[in-house]
Amino acid sequence: MQKLAIRGAKRLSGEIPLQGAKNSALALLAGCALCSGEVRLKNCPALSDVFAACRILNKLGCKCSYHDHCVSVDARDMNCCAVPEELMREMRSSIVFLGAILGRKGECELSPPGGCELGPRPIDMHLSAMEQMGVRISEEYGGMCCECPGGLHGARIDLGFPSVGATENIMLAAVLAKGETVITNAATEPEITDLGNFLVRCGARIRGQGTPTVVISGVDKLHGCEYSVMPDRIVAATFMSAAAVTGGELDIKGADPRHMRSVISVFQQMNCSVFTYDDRIFISAKKPLCAVNTIRTMPYPGFPTDAQAPVMAALAKAAGTSVMVENIFSNRYRHVDELVRMGADIKTEGKVAVIRGVKKLCGATVRALDLRGGACLVLAALGAQGESRVENLCYIDRGYENIETVLRSVGADIKRIKS
Repeated sequence: MQKLAIRGAKRLSGEIPLQGAKNSALALLAGCALCSGEVRLKNCPALSDVFAACRILNKLGCKCSYHDHCVSVDARDMNCCAVPEELMREMRSSIVFLGAILGRKGECELSPPGGCELGPRPIDMHLSAMEQMGVRISEEYGGMCCECPGGLHGARIDLGFPSVGATENIMLAAVLAKGETVITNAATEPEITDLGNFLVRCGARIRGQGTPTVVISGVDKLHGCEYSVMPDRIVAATFMSAAAVTGGELDIKGADPRHMRSVISVFQQMNCSVFTYDDRIFISAKKPLCAVNTIRTMPYPGFPTDAQAPVMAALAKAAGTSVMVENIFSNRYRHVDELVRMGADIKTEGKVAVIRGVKKLCGATVRALDLRGGACLVLAALGAQGESRVENLCYIDRGYENIETVLRSVGADIKRIKS
């Protein structure tokens, strides 16, 4: 068991190179299973979730290797359509392999995915979409058997909610299906655009990715390609919050400001100075932080649910009262009790959190209970007086590459230790 030891109250200053996006990389890795040729994914972050996806690909019979932020996948000899339960349980995004395996093999066996416990995240939209495309689904002994004896065919699929995962699964299943598939009320997140662009590079026919209506015309086969994973906008938001909570200045190199307008607006309201360029964001937080009236998490281009917890760390020290409304997940305030242990004044009821800023946070031993909540606790520790210990690093390592090394490079007193 490992933990982070952090001595806080040190201003961060310097440049941080931004890692590739976890949420995009996982969908792209699933897409590699569709290709009859070698794929090289560059800028792929060294994360436990990425390594789990690579293990799934190897289990499916693909040749998959990782070296220096580049994943090489050769799926020409893919000979398996079943994902073992232990691999499915390692990450929630494993469900995205459903569409890819069905598209390539016409059948798939898997179990419900694992990952962070953020409340109900039903996969009914995924399964309903597959059924509309000709898939027969049966469940037994906690697993799912999906078969498509007549082959996948195109369909018009109207999503009741713009789910990122469901949109990705449909796109992956549809690129090799017969005929045309139209997704309405599709998710518009930048990661959807990245997946669409990758599949097009591999020979797919897709238009409208990143808009509410995505049209996919099936093709006979996909070929390999070289592709670079987009930058991680949630990690960028996390480092912006690190600057804010420590009163520092950071230049986040590689960030795409176009993907982060709602987040940038919140930091500007907090009295931070934010300067955007084509490929980086500079944030200065030398002025006292101010509370933000109300932040509502929403599907893109609204404020992202994944940024809610990291931003809360800065709001905990902002003068005045801020209100956070979590509209995506029902159990995404699990970090609040740990923040309160550090002296934060936060009350939650249902989907609403009321954050009354305090003059100082105090070091404490706290425990990460999910990925973004864990990042929040690291940020709070950076801005706290005294020493903190953050436990359960396995959650943080799912989405942040060597977080202690990156933060130490800009002045943080942080180290990874064994219990």
